[in-house]
Amino acid sequence: MLAAHGSELGLDVETAMKMGSAFGGGMGLMGETCGAVTSAVLLISLKYGADNREDREAKQRAYQLTGKFIEEFRIRNKSISCRDLLGFNMKSESVPEKKKIISKRCPEFIATASEILSEILRGEDDEIKK
Repeated sequence: MLAAHGSELGLDVETAMKMGSAFGGGMGLMGETCGAVTSAVLLISLKYGADNREDREAKQRAYQLTGKFIEEFRIRNKSISCRDLLGFNMKSESVPEKKKIISKRCPEFIATASEILSEILRGEDDEIKK
């Protein structure tokens, strides 16, 4: 997510890859917020966020767009939690076919996040398709 969309916002690929390297598995394999969601929030902040404490309008815009992103992701996937999305704890050793499930499901979540994010970054957030 960061590498694919970051270049549109002036973020070089190497930096993007480093920034997102711990987001996988729900932030450091903790099963919390999906890394695709976390990355999208970071990219929304990069484009719309405040670059100083006094710019409350930009901060509110970033909050609003983050809320829209998360709401739409939840509508499409029922959750933003890695644990819920995959149906198991990332650190669990006892999940049969864990790698197969991850390699099938995660690209779907990344594609969905990317689609929603693209609409927001293009300024089409009011017309996000359900």
